[in-house]
Amino acid sequence: MIDPDRRAPDLGIGAPEPAVADRVEREVAALTLAVLLVVGALMGSINLFVDGVLRAGAGRWAYGGTMLLLLSIAVSLAVRGRVGGGHTFALVLIGDLIYLVVVLCIEDPLRYATPLMLLFPALVAAWFLGLRQLCVHMVATAVVCLAALWPSYDSAVGLGVQVGVNAGTLNAAAVGVFLLRRRVQRLLVATETLSRLDPLTGLFNRRYLVEQAPRLWGQARRDATQVSAMVLDLDHFKRLNDEFGHAVGDSVLGAVARSLSATVRPADVLARTGGEELVVLGAVTDLTEAIHLAERLRAAVAESHGAEEHAVTASVGLAVARPVDGEDPVAALWRLVDRADVAMYEAKRTGRDRVCTSARSPEPEQTTVC
Repeated sequence: MIDPDRRAPDLGIGAPEPAVADRVEREVAALTLAVLLVVGALMGSINLFVDGVLRAGAGRWAYGGTMLLLLSIAVSLAVRGRVGGGHTFALVLIGDLIYLVVVLCIEDPLRYATPLMLLFPALVAAWFLGLRQLCVHMVATAVVCLAALWPSYDSAVGLGVQVGVNAGTLNAAAVGVFLLRRRVQRLLVATETLSRLDPLTGLFNRRYLVEQAPRLWGQARRDATQVSAMVLDLDHFKRLNDEFGHAVGDSVLGAVARSLSATVRPADVLARTGGEELVVLGAVTDLTEAIHLAERLRAAVAESHGAEEHAVTASVGLAVARPVDGEDPVAALWRLVDRADVAMYEAKRTGRDRVCTSARSPEPEQTTVC
């Protein structure tokens, strides 16, 4: 049954909405890139104070200007607070170009500006970019390594070997990080999905109901429809478990879940909230449509069969509400479910295997109709 002490603050622990999660990810990416750019600029600036590293005259000024450019980009990212995929791709290509500028400003590139400096843009590209953009960066890495090492080798074979070794190592590291990131993302998605599912039936759980409340209430306001909540509780389920064992009970629950999943509409939300109780949320135009849907669900439960052809019926409580501007969707969700829960108890009291509807009377008390 629905826990009478359940309230929205205790259950509002769902994952952030996709838009919020995307914004947070962009902010984290911007801050991370800003910090890395600052660290790189400060470390590179040390060469300005070491004799014999930089070419005199224009080379020193160009090098200093490049370090200032890195700092200015970092400040811009920190102030802006977000960065998209296109911006990150541009920053990676700028990083490749900056390395080439640094090489041209260094007296001895092999000693003071090895291609290892490209590790920073390589890892950023591998972690933040898509596959196509990463491939473009990998080509750019090979071209930049060739341009940077060209003046230092007289032999084409030696140049080719060094470009192959350096570009190959950088690109291999980038591919490794890219594959690792993809693996981590898949694991996170799988973990997030499992956290929203009931392990026994494969249906959604209470957490998912909480996450879907803003969407359902917002859609109902836009479409001028109502939100319906149906609470289904399997009749005599405890007796079934006691008589035939929990394995049979689990099989019946699975059969009911499959039958209801095939019956609910694509936009409806079907969840197991605990024990033998399930909740269905959806948008309806009026109470008549909601009653028709509830009767379909009741019939679907009666027609489902578990192991050894055991069958159950369900008592269904129904409540509908029209969303109000300014209300908390999660709190409104549980108020609606509580009304449907009361109607479900009335369905059990009056004979089970039936639908009872919650109605608001002029008095504060709630009335039910079966």
